[in-house]
Amino acid sequence: MTQDTGMGRRGLLWAGAALVAAPLARPALAQPAWPAGRPIEIIVGFAPGGGTDVMLRALAQALAAELPGSNFVISNRPGAGGETAYALLQAARPDGFTIGGLNTPGYLSVPIERRVRYDRTRIRAIARLVDDPSAFVVHRDSPYRTLADLIADAKRRPGQISVGSSGVGTDDHLGLTLFQAATGTEFIHAPYAGAGLVKNAVLARHIDVAGLNLGEIGMLGQDAPPLRPLAGMGTHRWDLMPNVPTFREEGHDVVMTSERGIGAPRGVPDEIALRLQGAVASVVGRPEWAEKARQLELAMAYLPGAEWEAQMPAQEARYRGIWERTPWQQ
Repeated sequence: MTQDTGMGRRGLLWAGAALVAAPLARPALAQPAWPAGRPIEIIVGFAPGGGTDVMLRALAQALAAELPGSNFVISNRPGAGGETAYALLQAARPDGFTIGGLNTPGYLSVPIERRVRYDRTRIRAIARLVDDPSAFVVHRDSPYRTLADLIADAKRRPGQISVGSSGVGTDDHLGLTLFQAATGTEFIHAPYAGAGLVKNAVLARHIDVAGLNLGEIGMLGQDAPPLRPLAGMGTHRWDLMPNVPTFREEGHDVVMTSERGIGAPRGVPDEIALRLQGAVASVVGRPEWAEKARQLELAMAYLPGAEWEAQMPAQEARYRGIWERTPWQQ
């Protein structure tokens, strides 16, 4: 979005300065009104229905209440493992009226495999909300009950079992790459434009296994959920799904998660970025958000933007090492 109102930038700067000088947790009614010149666009790099989309839609509603006068609009721009959305975010005017979802590892790993249209140095992380373990998920009627079942069949039928992912270079795809290297197996990789499409594909039996994050399965509170996780790729079991083992527990050193948060064009003034970050911090600290996150199965792991960015070089180095050992191109 490129248009602006006469008061938009000045109002944002004034409001941001007020945030920097005051505690983050003050009541929403005490916050100065957000300039209402136009909606704040949130660019989502994946199709509706996946973990990133669900998280950002819930966050948009909560932020609208936290920032009086604001109006958030979700813009789904799926494609190229998130690249399409990151390129749009990078090119947007840095005035606070365009922000976007960031999702690792794709945000960091896609530039390793090929030339992309965005540069991470031109995008600023605002806050991380979620760190969600990747998982292998099957239809509830699948013959695979454990990872051992899947491995045994893959060795009997190399290159014949399909595993879906949210796109080339995403956490699901990297997790599959690590799993193949660890077990000496070969699968058919089926990339989609988002986790919602992967979920639909495994429900319809178009693929044998879905690479989904634990928080994307939608199984909590159901007596007979239609999908069943074989194992998660976290370093430990997720407390909301304590019966789901980790890959390490099953004997395979495969660790992969999806971090999800928001970012803005790098040139956004500190006052604006800090006000947005403070609003997110206030939202995630509220009991009502904790309940909402539980209902949506969000693996909450809040980090301020600067702390999240500080971790990214080490993550990028890890993904580069995976690429050098086992390239994950389709």
